[in-house]
Amino acid sequence: MPVLNSIAEMAGEMKAWRRHLHAHPELGLDCVETAEFVAARLREIGVDDIHEGIGHTGIVALIRGRAEGRTVGLRADMDALPMTETTGADHASTVPGRMHACGHDGHTTMLLGAAKYLASTRNFAGTVALIFQPGEETGEGGPAMLADGMMERFGIEEVYALHTSPKQDLGVFITRPGPFMAAVTDFDIRIRGRGGHASRPQDTRDPIAAALTIGTAIQTIVARNNDAGEALVVSITQIHAGSAHNVIPAEAHIGGTIRSYRPEVQDMVRTRIRDIGEGIARAMGVEVEIGRRIDLAPTVNDPARTKFALSVAREISGEGKVISDHPPLMGSEDFGAMLAARPGAILFMGQGIGPMVHETDFDFCDDAAPVGASYFARLIERALPIE
Repeated sequence: MPVLNSIAEMAGEMKAWRRHLHAHPELGLDCVETAEFVAARLREIGVDDIHEGIGHTGIVALIRGRAEGRTVGLRADMDALPMTETTGADHASTVPGRMHACGHDGHTTMLLGAAKYLASTRNFAGTVALIFQPGEETGEGGPAMLADGMMERFGIEEVYALHTSPKQDLGVFITRPGPFMAAVTDFDIRIRGRGGHASRPQDTRDPIAAALTIGTAIQTIVARNNDAGEALVVSITQIHAGSAHNVIPAEAHIGGTIRSYRPEVQDMVRTRIRDIGEGIARAMGVEVEIGRRIDLAPTVNDPARTKFALSVAREISGEGKVISDHPPLMGSEDFGAMLAARPGAILFMGQGIGPMVHETDFDFCDDAAPVGASYFARLIERALPIE
């Protein structure tokens, strides 16, 4: 079964939706206008219920099938990135310093297309919960919607998602059962000493010297504290200190990220960073404060639901375009929080080879939208069959 005919007929409409969203990007949890646009389309489509303001600006819309049954969730993210677009497209971002560089405009469009099909046909038994989520890029949106009781409130038993991929040909689906995307913890280390003139370092407590020592010691965690067979990345990505060549500053800052596939490994690294930071601070006479910005669970696909989702992908694209054992990715997704709450799976879907996500010249391929919408729609018909 290729792209569903009635969804193929929506291609122009979906293209217009997607390009409107692309031109009006919003960040983090503050997807106010995006949520209003989505809610307006859902009202036009004729879904049964629209619940707004979940997880700040998230939406859960319900479509009931022709008979009673379970509730299955489909999730799309809505937020953009704080980047300046360089595509030169007619539909390029109209907001300086913001752009849809990760395809969330396309994800939202694909779910809206599936919603229009499902609201029209209702060829399923049970309820589909359409989840439009803000704040994926900041790691806040999924946990915020869960904290608002989304799963319990709407009785969601399983949950599925799609993410576009510019590393795969159009219509190629990839995933794997079990850990598929990494847990991530972004850490901050603030070091406070006593500044002074660079010609008299003996009168200071140098935070830069402490920062360099802490940074070097952190690099030993992967090699000396982690099992060699366990995937782990610890990267220092920021060091900030000082403003003049002849002044030792009073403060320094280190920032970085931890990525692995198991919470226990994340815990070990966080503990070691704290031990290293506090130990070196004591030895060098400075104070240290260690905090976290993002702390996301790994994205772990349920094996049975992954097998099912891949069978749906094969119906849409064919056996040759489905990769069921793709290597795990070190990228992260806050959809992992939803998968920790309910079984399900996330698949990546090729949109054609091109600029990578999070690059300033990335743009979602509109030809991919009918493929993704067909996958979502067929997944619901298969998951909730009418007896």
